Amino acid sequence: MGTILVWNDAWRMAGPARGLAYEGWTLTHDRWQAPLADAIVFHLPTLAPADLPTGRRPGQRWVAWSMESEVNYPALVDPAFRACFDLEMSYRRAADVWTPYLAGEAALLAPASPKVEASPCVYIASNARDASGRHAYVGALMRHIAVDAWGECHRNRRWERDDGRATKLATLARYRFTLAFENSIARDYVTEKFFDALEAGSVPVVLGAQDIADYAPAPGSCIDVRDFDGPASLARHLDALVLDDGAYARCLAWKTDGIGAGLRAMLADVAVDPWTRLARRLGSGSGSGS
Repeated sequence: MGTILVWNDAWRMAGPARGLAYEGWTLTHDRWQAPLADAIVFHLPTLAPADLPTGRRPGQRWVAWSMESEVNYPALVDPAFRACFDLEMSYRRAADVWTPYLAGEAALLAPASPKVEASPCVYIASNARDASGRHAYVGALMRHIAVDAWGECHRNRRWERDDGRATKLATLARYRFTLAFENSIARDYVTEKFFDALEAGSVPVVLGAQDIADYAPAPGSCIDVRDFDGPASLARHLDALVLDDGAYARCLAWKTDGIGAGLRAMLADVAVDPWTRLARRLGSGSGSGS
C-alpha cells in the first residue's frame, strides 16, 4: 500500500517491522525515497530541526517518534515543533501509535527464583542523566539499608562477565527488591527498569511515573517511593517485608494468580508489532497529511 521512510535512526531502533510485507507496506531508511514516501518517521531525540527535509508532497504524512521522556526531550510536547507532524508514535498512551516498554505476558509470569543475596536491594543504572533525583535518593537510601549497585552509578559490585540483558535479569532475580528508578518523571514513562524487575521476580521499588499503578500486574506488586516520607521510612518498610515471609510473598502472588485486567488489556493493545500498527494506521487514512 505504500512506503514508510525512517528519516533518522542513529540508535538503530526501527523495525523489525514484522508483518509489513503482509500489510502491503515497505520500510526503508533510504532518504532518496523521501519525495515518493507515503510517510516519513522522525526519531525526535536524535533529530535536529534543521535536518527536516525541504518540501513535502501532498498527502505525505510525517510521524513524530520517541521512546524517550518528554522531560529530557521536550520537543516531544513543544506545540510549535509538533505542528510539523501528523501522527505521534511514542510511549505516551495518548499517542496515535502507542509503543510502551511492556514485557510479554509469558515472560512476566515466569516463576520467581529464590532470593539468595544478603542485600535486600539491587540497583543497576549507568546513565548519568538524572532529572528525577534518583542518584541522590539511592545514596541516601544506602545509609539505611544494604543496596548492591552493579551499574556505573554507585557501583559496589562487579560482574565477572556481562552478557547484557540476560545477565541483568539473572542478577535482579536474586534480590528481593529492585530499585526501578527512572531518569525522569513523566506520565506513562515506565521503562524496562520496571518490567525487567517484574519479569525477574524481584519487587520493583519505583521512582517514576505518577500513573505507575496502572502498569502494575496487581495491587501491591510494586512499591512507590512517593508513599513514604523519605529514604529512612522506605528502608524501614523494606526491612519489615524482609522479616515477614508472608507479606513479601503477597507482593509476588500475581506470578501464580495471574496478571490483572488492566495490564492484560494493555498487553492486548500492543500485541501487534508497533511498525505494523503504524502501517495499519496509515492504511486507514488516519493523520491529515499536508
